[in-house]
This record gives sequence, C-alpha cells and structure tokens, in this order.
Amino acid sequence: MHRDHGHSHGDSHDHDHDDHAHAGPGHNAPRRAVQWQTPHDPHAQTPEPRQPESDFDLVEAAFVDGFTRAPDPTSFLRLARVPFAGKSADGATLNLLRVEIEEAVDVGSLTPHLGGGSFSYKPLPAKMASRRRRLAFIYFDGQGARRLTFAEALALTV
Repeated sequence: MHRDHGHSHGDSHDHDHDDHAHAGPGHNAPRRAVQWQTPHDPHAQTPEPRQPESDFDLVEAAFVDGFTRAPDPTSFLRLARVPFAGKSADGATLNLLRVEIEEAVDVGSLTPHLGGGSFSYKPLPAKMASRRRRLAFIYFDGQGARRLTFAEALALTV
C-alpha cells in the first residue's frame, strides 16, 4: 500500500475508495499530456497562435544526430521538410545556404566573489562537464545571411 493513498497496486486488488478519487491512468506520477497533432475545429474563427511543442528540443536533437550521419544531406533536409527557399514572417524571400552544427563543452565554472571585484575559477570533474549542440540554418535574404533556428526554418512558407 502507498502511504496516504488507500490502496495497493499489486495482484491483491484491495482498494479503499472512501479516502480519495482516482486521477486516472498513471495517477501516481501525473504528467502533462503531449499532442503532436493540431486538432481541427471547423467552427474556429481565427487560428490560435502556435505554441512550441513541449519536447521540440528532442526533435531537434534527433535531427542533428540524423543529419550528421546522413550520406546525402540534401535528401535528409527534404525528408525533414526544411525548405530550401521560402518566405519569412516579414515577407523576405530566403534561400538556404548552409546548415551549421556547433558543439560546446563546458569544462570549468566561475564563481564571483562577494563585492563582484574578482572571481574563483574551478575546472569541472568529468561527470559534471556538459555538452551542448547548437543548430542553425543560414539563409540568404538578398542582402546578407540570416541565421535561423530549426523552428524558424520550419516555419518558412514555401
């Protein structure tokens, strides 16, 4: 039995429903639901602004892993539906020039001393070092290069 929960989850099916109401499946660890589809409401007057997906960072990480291993980067971009040419929200026509993947590894930390006049530097032990990848799409807008994020590139209209 769970403490302050009133029933067990084993084979013995003994419940005490007087103490609480069930919160549904997975009620011991509630999580926010994620929906990848946009529901269609034929009666909606104006579309709601798109909210970023709650796990879009995982999609971006999967893109980076796949892109770096792809034998044909151009076909991989097509498969991922990254536009080679499109219009930005400000109406500019953009043409894809380059995909940049930068890796950063944090190996040290700075701690300011009281008063802010100096700092203390410490190298990080291996288990505390962190790796980050940054993905950027470089588009030409007719006058210069524009750096777009993955979400911004996918939002271009074709």
